[in-house]
Amino acid sequence: MNLHDLSTHAQAGRIDELSLISLEGGIYLLEARMEGRAHPILTEQGKTLNLRSVEHARDVLQDMPPLPFFLVHSSVHDEMCGMPSADNSLRVPIAFRSGW
Repeated sequence: MNLHDLSTHAQAGRIDELSLISLEGGIYLLEARMEGRAHPILTEQGKTLNLRSVEHARDVLQDMPPLPFFLVHSSVHDEMCGMPSADNSLRVPIAFRSGW
């Protein structure tokens, strides 16, 4: 799903929530949840849309209607050898619009 598709689905009320996934190195990925499935947001060229910060994501999403928005930090413990697989990610609701 690209930003145009996201906008179309958001305007129609089909997007349940957005997640901004924080990765090592200051990279953030945007994911939309629709009908119980996660859809990564892609560029027009079909590559994963990389964002630099929460504010960058808000700038990209400024023309969208407000949606539930979460910042997601994954736990590095999930990647350790011998550790049981579990979802230890931290999901924090954040404001869709900037308070600045």
